[in-house]
Amino acid sequence: MQRFEFKVIPAPRRGEKARGVKTTEDRFALALTTLMNQLGAEGWDYVRADALPCEERAGLTGTKTTFQNVLVFRRVIPAIGAEASSTSRLLLQEPLSATPRLGPAESPMPGKAPAVGPVKPDLAAE
Repeated sequence: MQRFEFKVIPAPRRGEKARGVKTTEDRFALALTTLMNQLGAEGWDYVRADALPCEERAGLTGTKTTFQNVLVFRRVIPAIGAEASSTSRLLLQEPLSATPRLGPAESPMPGKAPAVGPVKPDLAAE
């Protein structure tokens, strides 16, 4: 079973200037390409991009919610033994699936289901 280490970083907000790169889209793509190639050289695989809510202070007592764009990367942790699992690393024992698994968080407890209908029979007559 493979174990993964994850790295979440902020997505670039601005493009990079370079010779021959003139449009905003091209500059942004260059910034993203450079970042992904740097992390790829370190062994990180790109997983996905997310926009996650973040509460920030607004004024003295208020808060506001903004969304932060982040990039998620992962790499395989080599199995060395018991030392491979460190508390400073985020581990996942099964790879992420492309589609989320729907269903209850826990298996339901076996037992008798509650009766369906009115609590008192005289309430149904009214």
